[in-house]
Amino acid sequence: MNIEKKLSELTERVNYARDILGNKSRPELDAFAREILEFPGKYSQAPEDKSVRAIKSLDKRLSTMETAIDAQLTAMDKVRIVRHPQRACLKDILENVYDNYTEIGGKDEHSIDPGMLIARAYITRRKGKKIINQPVMVVGQEKGHGQEFRNGGSIKPWGNSKALKYMKVAAMEQIPIHAYVNTPGSYPIEDFPGAAQQIAENIYEMAGLPVPIIAIFSEGGSGGAEAIGMADKRLMLSHGYYSVISPEGAAAIEGRIKSTERAPTELIESCAMAQKITAQDNLANGYIDEIIEEPPLGARADHFDFYKQVREQVVRATDEVTLSVRGVRFFRAAALRLFRRHADIIVRWSMNDKARDRLIERRFKKYRKLAQNAYQDNRSMLEKLNATSSGMVSSTTSAILYGIIKPFKQRIGRFIEEATDEIHVVTGKIDSIWRAGLKKLGIKSTDDKQKEMELTGLSEVKEEETPTFNGDGYISPQAKVDREISCPHAEKRGCLDIWARDLFTDFAGVCPHCGYNFPMEYQWYLHNIFDKGSIREFNRDIASGNPTGFPNFEERVDAAKEKTGLQSSCMTFNASLEGIRLTCATLVANFRGGSVGAAEGEKFIRALELAQTKHQPFLAYVHGTAGIRIQEGVNGLIQMPRCTMAVRKYIEEGGLYIVLYDTNSYAGPVASFLGCSPYQYAVRSSRLGFAGPGVIKETTGIEIPPNYHNCYKALSRGHIQGVWSRKDIRKNLQHTMLTIGGRNLYYR
Repeated sequence: MNIEKKLSELTERVNYARDILGNKSRPELDAFAREILEFPGKYSQAPEDKSVRAIKSLDKRLSTMETAIDAQLTAMDKVRIVRHPQRACLKDILENVYDNYTEIGGKDEHSIDPGMLIARAYITRRKGKKIINQPVMVVGQEKGHGQEFRNGGSIKPWGNSKALKYMKVAAMEQIPIHAYVNTPGSYPIEDFPGAAQQIAENIYEMAGLPVPIIAIFSEGGSGGAEAIGMADKRLMLSHGYYSVISPEGAAAIEGRIKSTERAPTELIESCAMAQKITAQDNLANGYIDEIIEEPPLGARADHFDFYKQVREQVVRATDEVTLSVRGVRFFRAAALRLFRRHADIIVRWSMNDKARDRLIERRFKKYRKLAQNAYQDNRSMLEKLNATSSGMVSSTTSAILYGIIKPFKQRIGRFIEEATDEIHVVTGKIDSIWRAGLKKLGIKSTDDKQKEMELTGLSEVKEEETPTFNGDGYISPQAKVDREISCPHAEKRGCLDIWARDLFTDFAGVCPHCGYNFPMEYQWYLHNIFDKGSIREFNRDIASGNPTGFPNFEERVDAAKEKTGLQSSCMTFNASLEGIRLTCATLVANFRGGSVGAAEGEKFIRALELAQTKHQPFLAYVHGTAGIRIQEGVNGLIQMPRCTMAVRKYIEEGGLYIVLYDTNSYAGPVASFLGCSPYQYAVRSSRLGFAGPGVIKETTGIEIPPNYHNCYKALSRGHIQGVWSRKDIRKNLQHTMLTIGGRNLYYR
């Protein structure tokens, strides 16, 4: 035994334990470190076998100490573990879990985004003399142990785009996907295609990939995790974490810490604990399916028994997902039970078309069931029964109208059109002969005279139409202030001051000189966009709560409810616009910044399901959103894939899904169920993107320009499809619904 090398290893283990414990004092580690330092002098003259026995004793004592410390780890200790440079990374896993692999999509710093690693890998399985090579597509964030070009696993939009490209390749080749999530969060950059837009596309497309997806979480940071984390089976390393925001970020928001200051350690520790971010918390809440146990104090590069366990559980998870959808339904449960009792059974990962359809359906159902206990349902039993019966009536009516009557009408209509066209051909020929005869005689028909006037006559002057609004029942409080308002662009564009009453009533909050849109209350939108008296709200009493028990948060939610009169930041209702019936979900900025939690996600999904049942277009009006509600932890974060899957299902059934942004819209909702819409528009002067200016500066150190999130920037990179003045919203929405839309869920 090389005693000097062994002492160096023991010293490294002690230093590692100190690192993950942060500033916490552990006298036993200090005493052990002193023993290591004194060891050479104490055993310099001792026989070698005595020194070896002493070294083995130290090793055993340190292992016992590590196990004891491991049992006392806090949530923040586990965060430090996954961030440590000695943490096992994706390259270690590729080398030790898979039997062979080829890295694709670029290599190391010569890659479109070195932080996103893609590999085509093989798992070789042996049964007696039989050898089966099973291919998989491995995607994941690679931190690279200090390699600066990996950006700490923080992925840029084009890195997530690369991951999606090869996940689609896996779907085309019909091989499973193994996604290793190890990121503190995506890099908040709005260069094409934009961080939010790309994450939204990833989630939307992954929802429909017809191959088994297994996700393995180590560090699951917010939208960066969701970009590759949607899966049929989600595993998590026992010392990992999965969170809507880093503990430091949560502490900065909770403590209102300025960007130049650091949050206190105690506040960071309490936020990490309150958010329920550990593997054990996520398993209890149902957001992961299994935990992969790590060695004490976390897996490092040389823990080879750990890789063996990862291999076993990843392969087993892929087998279970495949078995759960393959074969005859009657035998599936029995096959799964048999498989779980006999670990040596080899399951082939190929599936037929019906199995792939069942796989996607199961994925939808899995996510639909999540977070059901994370919101408050304050509806009475009568209201719940009424909602259920209304749903049944709507479904029956829809089946009759759109399943029987509409196809019959379409067949009759096509027959009439064809017959009319044939008649026109015959009559048209007779008419042309008649006109030719009149022309030879020098006689002009009435139609010819009319066409001549259209070409040569002067056009009539029409009175200019002025925009009209329906807002008799609502006047903005801003209009009641007797003062003049200066437009923010007055110096640059020479805008004159505007009297508040005119600005916030007749002008609809729009500067009459340059068109700048001043912020308006969501009530203005409700009273001026939809037909008067047509709004019928539903699911009002599904309320926001405090599912994680976050300190002092319940009082803040109750204060928001009392202040706004709303039960959550999402308001869902049916309404009509110029006679067109539609379903709408509104995110209200007045309620906790329009942030999204479990209640908001549930209401959004139910509204989409109702729109699908009623065959109505769906409008998501974003009065403003600050992102996912951090105090709800993963209960809020999971709404990104949940709502996106509901949107995908609605669109695939032929629904028309329109998103309209107002004021400020950032983070999770924009990077998922809002950003995946093919028809997104923004009110002029609005701002939207993945992260606000403060967050970007805090995470990247970059000072962004004032117009970085301007809606015109979003338009130029393809995030949105148009910019509207508030005065034109009603007219433009009607025009949009009459010119675009799906094939089945329609009102025409």
